[in-house]
Amino acid sequence: MRATHKGLLSMLAATALAAVAPAHAGAKIIEIGQTAAPTPPSCPTNPCQAVSRTTGYQAKVGTNRGLMRAPADGKIVAWTITLGSPAKRQIKFFNDNYGGASQAGITVLKPGSRLFHRVLGRSPLQSLQPYFGTTVQFPLATALDIKKGQVVGLTVPSWAPALALGMGNDTSWRASRARGNCAEPGTQSAQLDIRDLAQYRCLYRTARLTYTATLITTPKPPKR
Repeated sequence: MRATHKGLLSMLAATALAAVAPAHAGAKIIEIGQTAAPTPPSCPTNPCQAVSRTTGYQAKVGTNRGLMRAPADGKIVAWTITLGSPAKRQIKFFNDNYGGASQAGITVLKPGSRLFHRVLGRSPLQSLQPYFGTTVQFPLATALDIKKGQVVGLTVPSWAPALALGMGNDTSWRASRARGNCAEPGTQSAQLDIRDLAQYRCLYRTARLTYTATLITTPKPPKR
């Protein structure tokens, strides 16, 4: 499916709800990761910072420690990302040093002990450069199953200008990097395969990943 801009979100969600659960009025549409305050990405400020070569998820925003956890069983039917607008020289720098053109997708993660997370599902990767400077939604041709408590991560095998800086110290995100690689953004650590297991030892404070995912919850069967 082609990507659509943010103004069509409600229409897409309603359409997806009708397709996924037409006979159940109990299904709900929830935007995982959505907060009231806008978080514009840093680019094109100098220096422009981006997410690079990793899978990450928001660990905390204020007192909310479960922002990217599914609040109920259901299906992820779309994901949305707000992108900065890096300058041409910044795009060239990232393309040359972080694995080529900007791409990203979402990943369903099952949390385990000691910050290990296993991949249970993933979306196709999307080329992001045509949407720099905008908020864009990517509907999924095949919805991703998710269980309550599982996490929606952002997988970036190259780079993506989807990082908001200057947040408070109570805002942080985690990446699928080993403890000793936290300061090595060029090392590939993105979780690209189903069943892949990685430890999210790297915590980055005062920053926010600018993506969300649209969940349609599984309705409970009617009482008899």
